[in-house]
Amino acid sequence: MSTNILRTADGWWVVREARAVRIDTKAVTTAELLADGDAVREAATSGESGTPVADLVALSPVTTPCRVVAQMVNYRSHARDSGFTGDIPPAFFRKASGSVSGPHAAVVRPSHVRFLDYEIELGLVMGAPLPVGTVVEERDLPSYVAGLVITNDVSARDVQLTKTQFYESKSYPTFTPTGPYLALLEPEDFAHLLDLRLKLSVNGDLRQDRTLADMIVRPAQALTLLARFQTLDPGDLLLTGTPGGTALKAPPKAVEKIGSLLPPAAKWKAFFKSQARNPHYLHEGDLVTATIATPDGRIHLGEQRTPVTDAT
Repeated sequence: MSTNILRTADGWWVVREARAVRIDTKAVTTAELLADGDAVREAATSGESGTPVADLVALSPVTTPCRVVAQMVNYRSHARDSGFTGDIPPAFFRKASGSVSGPHAAVVRPSHVRFLDYEIELGLVMGAPLPVGTVVEERDLPSYVAGLVITNDVSARDVQLTKTQFYESKSYPTFTPTGPYLALLEPEDFAHLLDLRLKLSVNGDLRQDRTLADMIVRPAQALTLLARFQTLDPGDLLLTGTPGGTALKAPPKAVEKIGSLLPPAAKWKAFFKSQARNPHYLHEGDLVTATIATPDGRIHLGEQRTPVTDAT
């Protein structure tokens, strides 16, 4: 069974149902905690009653600075929403680690952003170095991946689309809420990854709901492809894509064809005019709730609750 880890300003904790036991460790970073396995195991098997989890203020269990890498269009349902047909080549992009925030901290919309979107994603936290050239088979995943976290790849769509890039649009502070739990996996837990269900709601309205079975490129293959050009180290974070249900969706084909005939300025003006009528984008006062778990609770990453606020 997986072991859930919580981080607060006071240190690290092992979560056991509604209570948490402090880990006796000098670890400051996620990588240092992963290296202190004895301390984690001792807390997990301790007879202490612990502290109510409800009394603890959770921080991101992934400490920064670290590498934050993400997969693009990696669920079939998201590919359909995005208007893709046929084979989709695997692609990655980077996010600034300064975008990582706590699981209950507010997502802050910059003043120039009109179209703020959500993307629940399963985050893989590396437990061992992944050198360039590494080939990862399914059976090798436990050797490289230490655990899992909930992440939200918050996106400024107007920045993303008009500038045709991902780094800025997805890297503003608070644009990667992470946690609350880092679920450290046992080797046998990896056989249950495809049972994980990702669910995201806005103000109680369910927007995204898919299992990892909807993935196009699964974790072992993703790490192999990434290792063609990118090294990862313990504590680094890989976001593995989002399912369908985001606010942004591709326009109908007929509208897209008409738009292609317009000058760029006119095309974007028309597109964003239509997006302004889309009620699914995030606004100040919204509450985004996200969970990732297997149906039997064998792996449960907790619940992420992030309010949305506008920058002042």
